[in-house]
Amino acid sequence: MSLAIVNSRALVGVEAPSVTVEAHLANGLPALTLVGLPETAVKESKDRVRSAILNCGFEFPARRITLNLAPADLPKDGGRFDLAIALGILAASGQLPASSLESLECLGELALSGTVRPVQGVLAAALAARTCGRTLVVPKENAEEACLASGLQVLAVEHLLQLAAHCAGTAPIQPYQPQGLTRLSEPYPDLADVQGQQAAKRALLIAAAGAHNLLLSGPPGTGKTLLASRLPGLLPPLEEQEALEVAAIHSLASNIPLDRWPQRPFRQPHHSASGPALVGGGSKPRPGEITLAHMGVLFLDELPEFDRKVLEVLREPLESGQIVIARAHDKVRFPARFQLVAAMNPCPCGYLGDPGGRCRCTTEQIQRYRSKLSGPLLDRIDLHLTVARETTTLNHQPDALDSSTRGAARVAAARQRQYSRQGCANAFLDLDGLRQHCLLGSSDQLWLENACERMGLSLRAAHRILKVSRTLADLEGVASIQRGHLAEALQYRPGSTQPD
Repeated sequence: MSLAIVNSRALVGVEAPSVTVEAHLANGLPALTLVGLPETAVKESKDRVRSAILNCGFEFPARRITLNLAPADLPKDGGRFDLAIALGILAASGQLPASSLESLECLGELALSGTVRPVQGVLAAALAARTCGRTLVVPKENAEEACLASGLQVLAVEHLLQLAAHCAGTAPIQPYQPQGLTRLSEPYPDLADVQGQQAAKRALLIAAAGAHNLLLSGPPGTGKTLLASRLPGLLPPLEEQEALEVAAIHSLASNIPLDRWPQRPFRQPHHSASGPALVGGGSKPRPGEITLAHMGVLFLDELPEFDRKVLEVLREPLESGQIVIARAHDKVRFPARFQLVAAMNPCPCGYLGDPGGRCRCTTEQIQRYRSKLSGPLLDRIDLHLTVARETTTLNHQPDALDSSTRGAARVAAARQRQYSRQGCANAFLDLDGLRQHCLLGSSDQLWLENACERMGLSLRAAHRILKVSRTLADLEGVASIQRGHLAEALQYRPGSTQPD
């Protein structure tokens, strides 16, 4: 047979579209032509494949070979197609039965010796292959990652000869059995380790219960970073589908930390990070920190020290839960449904309002420092809290009443009420959801409207007050929002002063 077809997968963002590798042999002068919008690494695969085939003892056809990677308008890059190209040439030249390739999808880069090397983004391909009902062939180093997609048959190969023997039927490869790697986890830091700061712990609990964004402001050493690192321990465990989404994203950037793959990510980029580092980018778009924090927490310490242009790129993802990176030939969409926690000092020196009078910052310096944060960005943060300095106590003993286990149970109960009622966390309610699930009595509605007018709050801020109030009601287990919930939610807006 002079024509063979092998299935493979490309990688575009977090998706793995199907790619059909077609190999055709024709009479004429020996040549190999590769078409289908291949990039440099793919074009170089013909040399890797030729050497691998010869070093494995097969015959490289001395004919005119045409390789087509379809669809032709989809860019292909990397060495992930090497294995499929080699199998296509061997099948087209009659050295392997073409019928044995119909139910397979192949990924892997070939060394010149025929050894199969690992590739990135295998989990996204595994999820797509599972949907299509095909068996996935991957390098042995990627087998554990591929097996995270439960119900998928995975063949782990180390050498081209091993796969060739399987296709020929002489030495079938048994489906790979994962090494007992299911849902492992490491404990998060415990909230009980934080000394005092009851108001901050309360805000952290509210943020976790409703998936709200949180800004902590206070002098150095008050525990802002310590508090932020405790938030993941309060959040509900990831569902299997959510865990797979997180793992697929991290598969694009680097190897998945398989010992922690079901856990919610906690990302803490340095304040010198650039815009592309935060949102993703590059000639071949890669996920940034906000995507790597998907389903988890993005912690921005020293918030005003970030470049203002960098912070402004957070505005759209905070609303939409995704980021779209546009290039001349394509658009790549990355998920970015993260929970933002930020920390900052009240002034450049950090000691504004300190009883000891250590602050020497001028009004102009303080204004310049705070103006690095735009109003639209601050408006998208639901909870603003000032963290005061606690009395020094060196022999602090953790309090079981403040433990993450106890807080996580309350958060789980509140989240369960939200998902049963509306199918999402309160922070993600749209306008229709607000009208249905955040109803107020006429007197309470008038009270809130007057409060927003006196405080000069935007309509977006008013909606976020309603969402926080709904979360407070869920934490108490009551069906309707009460005046006390509205009053507490108002206290978490900057410069809040409640009406009479």
